[in-house]
This record gives sequence, structure tokens and C-alpha cells, in this order.
Amino acid sequence: MREALLEIAVDHFSRFGFEGAATRAIATDCCTAMSSITYHFGGKEGLYLAAAEYVAGQIARAHGTALEEARNAPIASPAAAVDAMVALLDRFASLMLDEESARWASFITREQQEPTAAFDRIHAIAIRPLIDTFQQLIAIARPDLDVPARRATGFLLFGEVITLRAGRASLCRLFDLAAPGPAEEALLRHRLAVHARAILAPPLADPFLAEKS
Repeated sequence: MREALLEIAVDHFSRFGFEGAATRAIATDCCTAMSSITYHFGGKEGLYLAAAEYVAGQIARAHGTALEEARNAPIASPAAAVDAMVALLDRFASLMLDEESARWASFITREQQEPTAAFDRIHAIAIRPLIDTFQQLIAIARPDLDVPARRATGFLLFGEVITLRAGRASLCRLFDLAAPGPAEEALLRHRLAVHARAILAPPLADPFLAEKS
């Protein structure tokens, strides 16, 4: 019952936000009494925080093996770090293109715009480990970048992948499709890899860094 309530709560909070979602409607859709929410979560706020942790856990499990491999694999060169980064981005892109991510994308988007205590949990469980791994790999791939530049690079690559879900409507309009098919998804993942390799390649000359120095 607890997991069933969480599944339905994520859907309601994603569509209506915290204020718009009604615990009575969540309980009704779960074919249970309102008292079940009180028993398992203490009330609406507890349910919302638990839903955030549930979403974050799903994302963390989806990254799972790829994230562990990127963290623990012996990386002896910038080229190996780039390969690991591209593999991790591709796994992340696959998750964003999967319809499974549609169930909780709006939940996270709302929290990005107006963060609450729920965002702290999402960030700690799902986002921070990914971003930290990005930073580790970028530091090896581009040792010429200082810490702020590495953070900016990781954040922008992260954003490029997030757009695959957050910009879904624009993506469909661009390709004139109801939904991207296997060919479009393969193209997008390929171009993401090309972009990442270009950004993480040894610099010929970076005008911005030259101005700073």
C-alpha cells in the first residue's frame, strides 16, 4: 500500500503541484482510505517528501551501474576520462528519452523552479552524486580548467541532457513527430556524444581562459 500510494502521489504532485494535489483524490485513486496516508506518512507534507525520495531513488537506481563504473574504474588518461563521461551522459540521455521519466519529470521541474525541502532530498540522492562524478571526470579530462570552469562545464552538459525531457514538446515540434522514434533518439545520443567530446577535448585556445590569465 505504501508504494502504491507513492506511485499515485508522484503522478498527482507532478500534475498539480503540492498545493493543487488533494490527498483525498490520491487515496481515492489508490482505492484506500485517507487514514492510510496518515498512517504511512503522517499527512500531506510527509507524503510529498516521501514522494520526492521515491523519485530520487528511481533515478539513482537507473544510473546505478554506470555511475559506479565511472567512479571506480581506473582512469589513467584524459582520453579515458572523456570516454567515461560520454558513457555516463549516454546512460543519462537514455533515461531522459525513456517514457518512464515522464512520470516524475514535472515533479522535479517544479522543485527546480521553487525548491522546497523535497528538492534537498532529490539533490542529495539523485543529482549530487551524478554532478560530483561529472566533476571528477572533467578534472581528469580537462586539467587546464579551474574549479568554477569545471562546475560550469558539468552543469551545462547536465542541462543538455535534461533538455531531452524538459524540452520534449519543442523536440517533437522540431522533428515534426508525436514522439521521437528510435532513429531520432539514436541521432540525439550521437550528437550529445559529439558535443561532449568537443567540449572535453584538449583546448587549442580558449579565449575566455586567456582573458582571465
